[in-house]
Amino acid sequence: MFKRQFLLLSLFLALTFSAFAQKTETAKTNSAGRVSKQILGSKLMAREMPYNLLLPKNYNDESSKEMRFPVIYLLHGLTGHFNNWAELSKLEEPAANYNFIIVMPEGNDGWYTDSVNVPNDKYESYIVKELIPEIDKKYRTQAMRGSRAIAGLSMGGYGSLKFGLKYAEMFALAGSFSGALGITDITDKNSTPWISKSVMSVYGEAASETRKANDIFRIVRETKPENIKNLPFIYQDCGTEDFLIQNNRDFAALLTEKKIPHEYRQLPGAHNWKYWNSQVEEFLRVSEKFIGK
Repeated sequence: MFKRQFLLLSLFLALTFSAFAQKTETAKTNSAGRVSKQILGSKLMAREMPYNLLLPKNYNDESSKEMRFPVIYLLHGLTGHFNNWAELSKLEEPAANYNFIIVMPEGNDGWYTDSVNVPNDKYESYIVKELIPEIDKKYRTQAMRGSRAIAGLSMGGYGSLKFGLKYAEMFALAGSFSGALGITDITDKNSTPWISKSVMSVYGEAASETRKANDIFRIVRETKPENIKNLPFIYQDCGTEDFLIQNNRDFAALLTEKKIPHEYRQLPGAHNWKYWNSQVEEFLRVSEKFIGK
């Protein structure tokens, strides 16, 4: 526990630079094969929530009008926004080779968790109870567990694994790139103020019930052997020069200990978009094996 806290405390400052979003506007059309900005009026969040959408390039073809498609949800990192994947990666290029609908939600700095201190910051409930049903209603999805995956980088890597573990009935595959997997250990006493501010706002004080309920190490440790078969396949990777590498190694070791089906890769790379751009392409290849069959 101390080792995880020390690594996060000493090196976590790099997050402020790694996931910073550019301010350009995304396309507002709904063109297949191109990223488009969409809006969902959220009751849980009490505001309009933007998300980016990437439809398969053949979505509107006459020959495909009866087709339904698997869905991948891609989560951004801390200090980032829903448009990061469209603007900071080359997502459209590899996505053109697959028949996936790709959805990129807004998570702000909310750790994809329902905040204990901000009543309308319900980023977990929003995605599970509003966004996913909206996507299944509005687009021609294969609206079933076996055709749904979720992945993300850094904060989003933590969020995606948490969603996969807590809502195993909804996802066949959960992926993490450079995940900030031990975030629930951070407090205002063992981290820099700007990090602890977001964490304390979301999770509350150390040892709070919200921290326990969203600690993915704890969730895995408490998973009963008979329930392991119900979990999604977990894909996890991290760059060997990434400040979160030990945190990721610890989590991968725990998955192995618990005999949870997964794949862990550690590759040359740091906590940056050069690494994530290559890994999202790899995740699309992995997804083809697990969803939409």
